[in-house]
Amino acid sequence: MSSGHLDRTLAALAEPTRRGVVDLLRKRPHRASDLADALAVTRPAMSRHLRVLRRSGLVRETIREQDARERVYELQQRPFVELQQWLAEVEAFWGEQLEAFRAHAEASPRRRR
Repeated sequence: MSSGHLDRTLAALAEPTRRGVVDLLRKRPHRASDLADALAVTRPAMSRHLRVLRRSGLVRETIREQDARERVYELQQRPFVELQQWLAEVEAFWGEQLEAFRAHAEASPRRRR
């Protein structure tokens, strides 16, 4: 994942309402008005949050064939997979650091008081 994509993903997820949107969309796609109602935010505010999530690539907007005015939002898998890969790399780094510290601590002679 490029640092630009990662930055946009983390910035989008830094806001609690947007994380709430992601939690709701993990279950199923939703209309913007349903998301606004579920999270108790105004429709204009939800529109702004969804715009950020779309621009970051986390959410996709689909227009329903039955009614062109109705838009449905769903999660995009790729940014979350890329974020998970980055987190796994960070976790591996800390695992190596902790293992090195443990080996050092076990190898060091213990001092008596």
